[in-house]
Amino acid sequence: MIESKSSADTLTGLTDTEAALRLQQYGFNELPSSKSRSIFATAWDVVREPMFLLLLACGTIYLVLGDVQEALILLGFVCVVVGITLYQERKTERVLEALRDISSPRALVIRDGERKRIAGRDVVPDDLLVLAEGDRVPADAVVLSCSNLATDESLLTGESVPAQKVVWDGACKMTRPGGDNLPFVFSGTLIVQGQGIAQVRETGIHTEMGNIGRALQTVQVEETGLQKEIGVLVRRVAAVGASLCLFVVFVYGVSRGNWLQGVLAGITLAMSMLPEEFPVVLTIFLALGARRLSKVNVLARRVPVIETLGSATVLCVDKTGTLTVNRMSIRKLAINGTVYDVEQQAAQALPEEFHEIVEFGILASQRDPFDPMENAFHDLGNARLAQTEHLHADWTLERGYALSPGLLAMSHVWKSPTGKDYVLAAKGAPEAIADLCHMSADRTKAIGEQVAAMAEDGLRVLGVARGVFGQRALPGEQHDFTFEFLGLVGLADPVRPTVPAAVEECYTDGIRVVMITGDHPTTAKSIARQAGIKPVDEIITGPELEKLDEAELQFRVRTSNVFARMVPEQKLRLVNALKANGEVVAMTGDGVNDAPALKAAHIGIAMGGRGTDVAREAASLVLLDDDFASIVQSVRMGRRIYDHLQKAMTYTVAVHVPIAGMTLVPILVGSPLVLLPVHIVFLELVINPACCFVFEAEPEDTDVMRRPPRNPKLPLFGRRLLGLGLLQGASGLLIVLAIYLSALWGWLNASDATALSFTTLVVANLGLIFANRSWTRTIWATLRIPNAPLWWVIGGTTFFLALALYVPYLRSLFHFSTLHLNDLVLCLAGGFASVIWFEGLKLFKQKWWT
Repeated sequence: MIESKSSADTLTGLTDTEAALRLQQYGFNELPSSKSRSIFATAWDVVREPMFLLLLACGTIYLVLGDVQEALILLGFVCVVVGITLYQERKTERVLEALRDISSPRALVIRDGERKRIAGRDVVPDDLLVLAEGDRVPADAVVLSCSNLATDESLLTGESVPAQKVVWDGACKMTRPGGDNLPFVFSGTLIVQGQGIAQVRETGIHTEMGNIGRALQTVQVEETGLQKEIGVLVRRVAAVGASLCLFVVFVYGVSRGNWLQGVLAGITLAMSMLPEEFPVVLTIFLALGARRLSKVNVLARRVPVIETLGSATVLCVDKTGTLTVNRMSIRKLAINGTVYDVEQQAAQALPEEFHEIVEFGILASQRDPFDPMENAFHDLGNARLAQTEHLHADWTLERGYALSPGLLAMSHVWKSPTGKDYVLAAKGAPEAIADLCHMSADRTKAIGEQVAAMAEDGLRVLGVARGVFGQRALPGEQHDFTFEFLGLVGLADPVRPTVPAAVEECYTDGIRVVMITGDHPTTAKSIARQAGIKPVDEIITGPELEKLDEAELQFRVRTSNVFARMVPEQKLRLVNALKANGEVVAMTGDGVNDAPALKAAHIGIAMGGRGTDVAREAASLVLLDDDFASIVQSVRMGRRIYDHLQKAMTYTVAVHVPIAGMTLVPILVGSPLVLLPVHIVFLELVINPACCFVFEAEPEDTDVMRRPPRNPKLPLFGRRLLGLGLLQGASGLLIVLAIYLSALWGWLNASDATALSFTTLVVANLGLIFANRSWTRTIWATLRIPNAPLWWVIGGTTFFLALALYVPYLRSLFHFSTLHLNDLVLCLAGGFASVIWFEGLKLFKQKWWT
């Protein structure tokens, strides 16, 4: 396919000011999708919640009983509950909206003469798009220049055969998709071959995709393992609560003869046991967790990945751009045994004998390269060959032969304006170039020794060859040409400064790091050692991997941490072998051919900077900065989120035990009711923000990255944690019940007993919050750790409890008497005594288990 002379070097595109005006005029480049819910729709969902309906039922009963004051207060609390719920819902929606903005497909455009990667929704008419293999086309556009450009338009046409593209003649109008040799590319289609530059004509609903109605109306999110687990727990607790509620109504009605008050007592018990916090906690934790991941440059495209992050046992990472900075430069040139150090002699002119190898390295690269190695050839040529006859901007690319698993080399066929014959340029793995040149065994061996010497310095080594072809019909394979070997090129790509520490942290965490690269084995070993990967003695190459059967591969991957001369298609076999060994695999990838491996891995990680849209769509995570250290940060964040979810769930179970107990026991022993709906609502106003925001905001435990990976088969809230929650709650119930019964059977009246027991219950609630902040550090140690939501909850609870105790109107509403200083001391001592045993357990573990 012929490429036009237009290129990214000669096109400047829109200015940022022009783009902003067009964005204002035409709107965002997006299709109509599900609109964010209005505040009224959210409020309607809230009023259908069980807790809200129970509150309304209580208010109605109070009105029937003639207690208008209680009914109005409950309605007031209803408004407060609705307000808090609306705040939580809107905050979660804002977080999700922000994540949707971040996850918008990316587009590479030319603006102000520079390439810029922007969100696809910010593309406007007349923008210049730079298209490459693996990209999703963000808008309908005309092709200004291209090289072997072909697109998969099956999304629009149903035709699976790629459609070849040609350059726009500047006159023909855009037509419908379908068929070859059209100069148009369409939004949503996939570039499957070649590269090109296109000018946007239509965006948003005006594109072909918009016209045929392929709009995203709703997003159906599959139920995750955590959601299923929480659903089972909620249903079980709700069933127990409903049974006890009916039991209470029956017992109260039979024993006291007041069925209406019995219904009120039953509703109060139902409110005390309603596990409404569980699904709310899960939703908020995962939404805010995804937001926190985005702050460390990791985008969670699928929520279930947060559940899996803490379980990862193997990180399979690409070398280039993930372990290294992906800014390659040509360090050495080697011709016939003579080595020229480009970096050390940068101030000198490039010797004439090395001009040709750079010239043909450039010709074997794309004219507007995105690959860092090809950029390195262009950079050296522009710096050292300017104003020479070795740069050929006026030559025409007739055909390109792509790299394949069977031949790790690529070739370009060029036509000069004056020459009769085709000029051939090839570059690739030295052994592949030697094969193309049909070199003797002795010379191939000598070149191999030179490659090994350069690779020991950590250089990526490529071979370069040239050729001439006189026939008109170009052959189908590179081997049908005759090539002449020119020499070797050594490229350097330094390891990122953050990588060695991040790799060491992985080993501390019990996570194995596996490096995958297309480099020579010696280069791979050198880079692996610089990155801190160990051991690196055993290296498996792509050709070796192809010869292994599945059983042999599964055995070898247990000890091999470096894989060299790998092609993307082989990653899938590697992932499956690791999974067969019981590993939880995280795999990085950036190309179209990486998509199957990313999909197969437990955690697929795509590159946000250099990755293709196909890779990003197949992945669960996207690294926005392509940095290995960000993967480690995401594992840390995943473990933190899972830990805090467990603490929030344990706290939720624990705090409901004394509330339910203090609702049920007085009915069974025939004493006055302690907790009425107004008390339950007060406690819910403490519990809700505590479990949703206090624990979510807590920093991770100091040992979170010193533990082995979590077993993914274990449930979030197993028997051990359920037992811990019930034990914490039972200890609180015993303390509160002891104070209540002592006051009631001693010298105090019912209002004194209610005030003392409720205050103790509130203090015990706060004690549970402090105790569950960390399961390894004591309350005293955690007081020095900042947590803003915690102190808002503590301060708010203390303030409103003081109002309920000492404002006469509220005191009568809560059926309290006035508490004196010695009463408050008793409540404080009782509340915190309920968690003393757990603090003692922490100290015991610190002393004997560390």
